[in-house]
Amino acid sequence: MAVPWYPRSWAPLAAALTLLLVTGCAGGDVPAPRVERSSAAPAPPPDATPGTPTPLTSPDGTDGGTGVEQDIDAAVSVTTTYWQTHWPELFTGGYNPPRILGTYDGGTPGTPVCGSEPLPDDNAVYCPDGDYIAWDMDLMRWGHARGDAWVYLVIAHEWGHAVQNRLDAGLVDLARELQADCLAGAVLFGAAQDGTLTFEEGDTEELADALTALADRTPWTDISDHGDASQRVGYFSRGARSGVKSCLPDVVQ
Repeated sequence: MAVPWYPRSWAPLAAALTLLLVTGCAGGDVPAPRVERSSAAPAPPPDATPGTPTPLTSPDGTDGGTGVEQDIDAAVSVTTTYWQTHWPELFTGGYNPPRILGTYDGGTPGTPVCGSEPLPDDNAVYCPDGDYIAWDMDLMRWGHARGDAWVYLVIAHEWGHAVQNRLDAGLVDLARELQADCLAGAVLFGAAQDGTLTFEEGDTEELADALTALADRTPWTDISDHGDASQRVGYFSRGARSGVKSCLPDVVQ
């Protein structure tokens, strides 16, 4: 993924996500995830070896050895621009973006806390107490080696939790993690429509791979569950195809 982009048809990209899952896309080399509340990702094991890195295109068309940091900055910019632009069309009241705490290292002393708990190692979170988004760089680097779309998905997903925290309770789905996936799909594909993000060759595969890698092994049953691969891809694809309003409970659509 890269910014800015030159518009092209995006609808087939959304449809391709579901097809990729059905045909058995990726994720099999990733261990069973550890579920964390308001968390986008399971932690990779310490000895995990990522797949072959995907060639990266940073916003200026170069890498310079800092591709993951540039993609994180771009993902934050794309996501906040989308919500600031479209919030008035979607919801009443004003919109204030969450604070970006950014990088932390969950494996070292002095890890930031959410409430009274230190942020989880090798993970990414939205913390309602403090209204901030943060991510462990070990997770981001590990996922980025699988493809640069990883960081866009993680950040858009966590931002989805920040949006949930700004909505009336009736607009928040009981399956909060899956709704955050849906909102992430709406944002990334909506940004493509807006002309602030490009989907490069291979990005749909990377998104399907990430959603599958970060899925639970069993379907959603509880508010803290992320859902299995089919559910995560399905919810993301719903948002990608039909936008933010499709992510809201049926009673308010």
